[in-house]
Amino acid sequence: MKIDSVIARQRVDDLEAAIPFYERLTGQQAARFAYAGVQLAGVGPFLLISGPDEAVQQAARVNATVATADLTAVIEEAVAAGATMVMPPQPTPNGLRAILRHPHGGVYEYVGP
Repeated sequence: MKIDSVIARQRVDDLEAAIPFYERLTGQQAARFAYAGVQLAGVGPFLLISGPDEAVQQAARVNATVATADLTAVIEEAVAAGATMVMPPQPTPNGLRAILRHPHGGVYEYVGP
């Protein structure tokens, strides 16, 4: 079992205005996409979120995104250690996604193949 990376979520009012800062900071180009009523841009370890308040607030309820090459194994281990499944794995434009609540209260999106 391995966690490959943790991606910080950042709400921004103007996605296009925010992207250049994060591209310069990380040296990486933004990957833009839309999901669940929000516009997103992945830039290195940052996920920028913009859109209508209600949709952005829904996305912002998750503390961070955790990426793994073995989503099933990581979910099984997390649940066995006390995490609660908030949303089981579901397909997204970028692979599978599940949401877990850790025993200490944090809510995390887990993504993987």
